[in-house]
Amino acid sequence: MMKGTATKKSATCFRVISILLCLCFAFAGCTKEAEPPSSDPGSVEKTVEEIAVDYGTYGDQAADRIDALLNELAAMDAGAGTRWKSIMDLWMSPQLGQPLHYDVLPDGLSDTDELCIVVLGFQLNPDGSMKDELIERLTVALNSAQKYSNAYIVCTGGGTAAENESASEAGEMAKWLVENGVDQKRIIVEDNSITTAQNALFTYDILTSLYPSVKKLAIVSSDYHIATGELLFKAESILRASSSGNEKLEVVSNAAWKAPSGTLSTMFQAGALIELFGDVKTAFDIYYDNYDIHALPSING
Repeated sequence: MMKGTATKKSATCFRVISILLCLCFAFAGCTKEAEPPSSDPGSVEKTVEEIAVDYGTYGDQAADRIDALLNELAAMDAGAGTRWKSIMDLWMSPQLGQPLHYDVLPDGLSDTDELCIVVLGFQLNPDGSMKDELIERLTVALNSAQKYSNAYIVCTGGGTAAENESASEAGEMAKWLVENGVDQKRIIVEDNSITTAQNALFTYDILTSLYPSVKKLAIVSSDYHIATGELLFKAESILRASSSGNEKLEVVSNAAWKAPSGTLSTMFQAGALIELFGDVKTAFDIYYDNYDIHALPSING
């Protein structure tokens, strides 16, 4: 009798221990699932860069992969997921940079200081003088400034003259506009940038901090450059907005010089978006791999 009782007690204890272990494992599993998704900045940055490079490399063929990566990003950081979904919708849209308006801004824009005409720079000659392409862009800007006489004009571009450190794209652009009759009070000089991404970053800083009346932007550049300019200025506004629809600056139009040649690939745009996100080294690696920019000043870091 005592042996049988001991056996029954042992079996009962074994069942109790088994149940407790199962409950522990189940509780541990529930606890793991309840943990918030990782918001590690390194993981967020890696995912954003993978999204940009995938689209830069494969275009629309990468759509399914990009959707999956955007879902991963949203799980890690809901805000980043929302912002980059908006940027990717913009980048992948066939309407990006369309319609192009040649030679002058179109009718119907606000002729007040709410509007700012943003003229994107172009690398200077080694001695600091402007190349013909930059002068052609300025001619379009001048036509547009005369049409919208109350708008501000931003000249954006830094020191890209290999043999003249004192010259900047924006400085030379501003001088040309003044010499051609534009009131200097209307001209805003951003002379620190050497890439289109930096054009967007630094112009945004100046306008939002010093020119609160400005709400709408019109991009002026060569025709092949308009879509990239629009993408980067809109993306910068999206990245800085506190929430969707709360962007401080809106790109509303463009005016273009019809260039005889020139292209910018989606991979170049990928590098520019990565630069906006803060990884300058990776961005410049992409630029150097895709374009001859070795004459530009080097970067730190």
